[in-house]
Amino acid sequence: MYIENVKSPTDVKKLSVDELKELSNEVRQALLKKLSVHGGHVGPNLGMVEATVALHYVFNSPVDKIVFDVSHQSYAHKMLTGRKKAFLRADKYDEVSGYSEPSESKHDFFVIGHTSTSVSLACGLAKARDLKGETGNVIAVIGDGSLSGGEAFEGLNNVAEQGTNLIVIVNDNQMSIAENHGGLYRNLQLLRETQGTASCNYFKAMGLDYIYVNDGNDVQALVDVFSQVKDIDHPIVVHINTLKGKGYRLAEVQKERFHYSIPFDLETGDPTVSLGNGEDYGDLTAKYLLQKMKKDKTVVGITAGTPAVFGFTASRRQEAGKQFVDVGIAEEHAVAMASAIAAGGGRPVFGVYSTFIQRAYDQLSQDLCINNNPALILVFWGGIESMDDVTHLCFFDIPLISNIPNMVYLAPTCREEYFAMLEWGLRQKEHPVAIRVPNNGVISRNVKPVKDYGAILNRYELVHRGKEVAIIGLGSYYQLAEEVVNKLKKERHVDATLINPRFITGIDGVLLDDLQMHHRLVVTLEDGVLDGGFGEKIARYYGPSQMRVLNYGVKKEFVDRFDLQQLMKKNRLTASQIAEDICVII
Repeated sequence: MYIENVKSPTDVKKLSVDELKELSNEVRQALLKKLSVHGGHVGPNLGMVEATVALHYVFNSPVDKIVFDVSHQSYAHKMLTGRKKAFLRADKYDEVSGYSEPSESKHDFFVIGHTSTSVSLACGLAKARDLKGETGNVIAVIGDGSLSGGEAFEGLNNVAEQGTNLIVIVNDNQMSIAENHGGLYRNLQLLRETQGTASCNYFKAMGLDYIYVNDGNDVQALVDVFSQVKDIDHPIVVHINTLKGKGYRLAEVQKERFHYSIPFDLETGDPTVSLGNGEDYGDLTAKYLLQKMKKDKTVVGITAGTPAVFGFTASRRQEAGKQFVDVGIAEEHAVAMASAIAAGGGRPVFGVYSTFIQRAYDQLSQDLCINNNPALILVFWGGIESMDDVTHLCFFDIPLISNIPNMVYLAPTCREEYFAMLEWGLRQKEHPVAIRVPNNGVISRNVKPVKDYGAILNRYELVHRGKEVAIIGLGSYYQLAEEVVNKLKKERHVDATLINPRFITGIDGVLLDDLQMHHRLVVTLEDGVLDGGFGEKIARYYGPSQMRVLNYGVKKEFVDRFDLQQLMKKNRLTASQIAEDICVII
């Protein structure tokens, strides 16, 4: 096997082109074996094997700097740069990140998980090179729908003016996570259909040189073109037409399904680990919205390249028709568009993962909240129990969203409350509304929630009145609060008050003042970072008083591939630890 002898890119350069083809096959088979057992990004990496092999054959990494975007395409790159054991040995599978990671290798230059950044980063590397009078190639690899992100345009726009060596490899696999959308991708299609000769050329229009490679999975063709552009003295785009999922028939056909996968059976493609047999908020949300769409033609679902976030499968997208919009990987545009739809009398619902709403802070503030337009944003996976890669943490949405004026950020604790809030958010016309979709499963509290959250704005639900200590459990952590209350009652004979705040963005001063009559301690629990979060609002309110306040959440830090239980214990987020801390005070 050739892969066993590849310790660095230097060893790739020793092979013939025919041997490079065999190396590509070995890399692909190793990827498939690991991905089927471990899970990960399947289609993006299978499609990039030949291009990665050719890049390391022609260029001299790390002197020549390769920046991957999004870096979930970098598995083959890792295998060829000294990290193959993490792909060949099951006991080493967890030793590397799913994204580029400088701490792992000198061949990685940035921690990159979010998208559309490589061209901008490559611009910076090229500028630093030029300022220092150095030489070497800078290569930005961009694909998997990343071109639709605004930063990709901004980078390309600057590349043309920068005017020195910078090679942009556009990995055109005709897909994002789901299918691509937008005028840009129609131009890529035209370029593919004309073998790169169409007079209408997005890249040339921006002043960039351009080469097209029709078979982006042909090692020989790639080696030839990369050799041609190596050491070029101006910016150039190399547009390669690749097949997402190349070499694994199921991934080639089911591109959306195999963009990312949990462990699966190679023969059938079926998951080999349990997905759980319970209900899912994404699926339930799509069903709910489709019913609303049929009754009201102004209801529209919006996604920024992740339709599965709120259950819109391909068949549901087709059923929704023009009432479902995929703007591509462009969260900023999605928020601004939702604001304008609301201003025009429509009822927009933007579904987004917590980690990705971070891209749209300015639009949340400027385009949406300053204008006070009644758009509805559904924030999924907020909390520590979802994604655990450092690039995809979902800890930060509470401080980000809840501190913008005019925004009403809601935290449902159960199924009944979620759909009541969803109904109100879709119906009301007074506020921009965001809902932090519960992250701890579809739980029923068997309650009848209020129907008009505008009428009780910032009023908390007093679930149980006790004394001495009050526990405020926000959203997904309401059940943790229940557990603490029960533990205090059973083990310490303390009858604690239990509160469901419902609103992340406001303070219920009436209730908080009332607590001071019979309580000495207020405890807040939230599934996110403490700094700038919900609990600090409560602590600030009580600042001049005698009330003691304990805030529980996670420390403001970047953590990578963490163990959930260890993280909870580290932040004293278990019921036993919280109860113990409470008893020290009361």
